[in-house]
Parts: sequence; structure tokens; C-alpha cells
Amino acid sequence: MTTDKQTRVAVLLGSTRAGSLNRRIAEHLRDNAPAGVTVDVLEGLDDVPFYNEERDGETAPASATALRDSVAASDVVLAVTPEYNGTMPAVLNNAIDWLSRPYGQGAIVGKPFAAIGATPTPYGGKWSHEHARHSATIAGAVVVDGIVVDESAAEGDPLQNEAAVQRFLGALDALVAHEVDVAA
Repeated sequence: MTTDKQTRVAVLLGSTRAGSLNRRIAEHLRDNAPAGVTVDVLEGLDDVPFYNEERDGETAPASATALRDSVAASDVVLAVTPEYNGTMPAVLNNAIDWLSRPYGQGAIVGKPFAAIGATPTPYGGKWSHEHARHSATIAGAVVVDGIVVDESAAEGDPLQNEAAVQRFLGALDALVAHEVDVAA
């Protein structure tokens, strides 16, 4: 299917470290996105305070409002994340919490969603990605089946492995194709 529409992908980074592998993966996707696709790597997730309903509403923190606005303006959401202690990093979970509110009307509601990434373990972050998909589902996102890229960096940098790079780019293509199919 061809379309003249520009598809915007909001990337939620699970690692806030400047030189992290998952940041480099997200930036590679941004820099190599196919024509018609804009990948926005959202910055400042570590500036968003932990979700507290008393701080939400008309007086929500500016960082949370900026996150919501960025995701609301996107067509699809991609989490690129490592795994911390067998689950997703707190910064990613917190972002999904803010994006889920107000309940049933949050910025992530109805958005196609996938979670991918890499870790130095042999498991490649599979639990983190699984937990992110579960949380996003509860938050109202539409988790796209079949997009699974759990890359292990135990043997080296996956961005130096052409097959791994193609899996990351394929995940982006599949997520964007799902959005186009939904919009058609």
C-alpha cells in the first residue's frame, strides 16, 4: 500500500544513559527510517516525576505534559529498552503510567505499540519487552503481534551485526505498516 501520509513514530527509551546501546539503536532507526517515516526519540523521560494522581490534571508537570503531547501527536509508539532486574526500567514504566491517564483517554490509547531492544544478557531483554507490552496493553495501546526483537549483546554490539540491524529495521517497518493498515 502506498500513501503520501508521513508516519510519526514516538520512541520511548528505557535507558537514559547518553551512550547506551538502546539509545544508539533508537538513533539508528531514526537515521535510517524509510521514506515517509519520522522517528522521534523522546528525550527527558528521566525528568518526568513518578506518577501521582494528585499531581495530574490541569497542573500536571510540564515534563509529563510534553511527553503526552509528543505521543498524542505520533501515529505509533515504539519502546526501545534494556532490561533491569528482569523487567522494564522504572523510567519506561513511569512514562506508560503518565501516558495512560486520564483513564481511557490517555495519549497512548489506541496507538499501535511495540517493544524491542538489546541487553548484554543471553535473553536480550525479553522480559522487559514482554512487561512493556503488557503495561501498554493495560494503558490502552494496541500491541502489534509478531514484533519481537530481543537482541543479546553478550557476543558484541548488535549494531555491528547486519542480521540484527535488519531485525530492528524490520520491527520499525512492521509497526509502521500496522499503523498504515489501521488508518486505511
